[in-house]
Amino acid sequence: MGLKLLTPTPPPYDPLVWEKTPFPQKCRMVCEAWAMQGYGSPSSTLVVYALKVAFYVWMWSFFCGFTSGLGEWRTIGSWWSHPIAFQKAVLWSMLFESLGLGCGSGPLTGRYFPPIGGFLYFLRPGTLKRPLFPGLPLFGGTRRTWLDVALYLATELLLVRALIAPELGPAQLWPIVAIVPIVGVADKTLFLVARGEHYYTMTLCFLFAGNWLAGAKAVQLALWFWAGVSKLNHHFPAVVCVMISNSPVVRWQWLRKRMYKHFPDDLRPSQLAVLMAHLGTLLELSVPIVLGLASGGTATTIGLVMMIVLHSFITSSVPMGVPIEWNVIVVYGAFFLFGEHASVSVFSLGSPVLMAVLFGLLFVLPLLGNLFPRAISFLCSMRYYAGNWAYSIWLFRGDSYRKLDRLTKSSAWLMDQLARFYDRSTSVGLVGRVLAFRAMHLHGRALQKLLPKAVDRIGDYEYVDGELIAGLVLGWNFGDGHLHDEGLLGAVQERCDFAEGELRCIFVESQPLFGSSLTYRIADARSGAIAQGELPVAELRELQPWPLS
Repeated sequence: MGLKLLTPTPPPYDPLVWEKTPFPQKCRMVCEAWAMQGYGSPSSTLVVYALKVAFYVWMWSFFCGFTSGLGEWRTIGSWWSHPIAFQKAVLWSMLFESLGLGCGSGPLTGRYFPPIGGFLYFLRPGTLKRPLFPGLPLFGGTRRTWLDVALYLATELLLVRALIAPELGPAQLWPIVAIVPIVGVADKTLFLVARGEHYYTMTLCFLFAGNWLAGAKAVQLALWFWAGVSKLNHHFPAVVCVMISNSPVVRWQWLRKRMYKHFPDDLRPSQLAVLMAHLGTLLELSVPIVLGLASGGTATTIGLVMMIVLHSFITSSVPMGVPIEWNVIVVYGAFFLFGEHASVSVFSLGSPVLMAVLFGLLFVLPLLGNLFPRAISFLCSMRYYAGNWAYSIWLFRGDSYRKLDRLTKSSAWLMDQLARFYDRSTSVGLVGRVLAFRAMHLHGRALQKLLPKAVDRIGDYEYVDGELIAGLVLGWNFGDGHLHDEGLLGAVQERCDFAEGELRCIFVESQPLFGSSLTYRIADARSGAIAQGELPVAELRELQPWPLS
């Protein structure tokens, strides 16, 4: 029984034979396997993630215990709605994520040994980083310095200092508000990993708002609203298919088959999947409208029920990237902000300056990020779970990927990590599923047109998703293709010196709001740009997840 818990679901083919199969057939085989099995993670994986959520919640109560009258589980009903309990939940979440314990951790993000990146990278001089302004004195390098390490460590210690304080005031919050942007300039990865668009913005409200509850409400409403807006395209139905196929809760084979037009020959989203996507988008847009307008009573109850339905579906599907703890605090925040404090108006902020800042962060920035996605991270744009993300594919000729060993990092090549636990056949079967994950999304079908532009013979190359590269060399990955774009390629090339043709990268950008195409770039690590252009989304919708030849 114990061995079974550790064993992934085997694919319906021999992985070692599949590995040598021509790419079009290989892609079709793994996509058909995903449709019925998802990623195929062992049961123990889900147990680990559940235990991690329990640890996250327990540590929140531990930090609340530094405030008199809070923290005891037997009296949680009397203190969970205390304002400082919510404030500490936000600060603890920022610490939890910036340590690398939350999003982007564990097997569902390509991390097996060690299961996290985070502080293992951020506290290590010489690791790669992504400065906001390359070339800026002190902060603009791509190699982490002792100054970068000191700033990161100071941020973590300041968060701990605030969490163990009996009360929270300017003395605890000002240092955090001041240092997080500095750390983000030195390495934009750190601002993203700390979920700056959520936790940092709420911390600004704690410090500067006359009524911080109003500001926190505005932040939470924006999260839901823009997440809904980001799904107003043709990408989301494919996300529903991928999530249902990967769900550990929804295991009915008949339902998984009905997600697709005609399994196994046509794996485009079915009408049922399209309907579910539309209903999900409507639900996500309705939650902020109902809770934002309600001031208690039946309307608030309806809004909270809708919110629970939304986040229960997301959490139960255990999405790749595993933002489980983030969903936990969003649900807690909904009950705290809109249930217990339903009477507080979002317009009672009490600070015109902060209101202008929040308008910029919660409206202007996400709007620009939706209209011009290449310019702004999908996290800062609040474009969650939409399936419309920037991504990259890294193609290493032969075993040239071994040159990555020249980098300072804490994680080995993914297959080397898996070799600690599984034989080669099992490892190949697991890693191969990543190909399906990308191909099953609408934007992944662009690769059918782009791979031939990038290399002459795909069989001569090791195909690696940029998310795995970012996790390996940056210490964090969570769906933001901008972290593994040409900037990271240049930093890697500077240290690894790939020869002409040894490393080719495909970079695909998100579809803009009201746009009709995806832009792409193809680059060689040594010689630079090879090609760029646009692909109409309407053409991609007609394609299967695998190439025909």
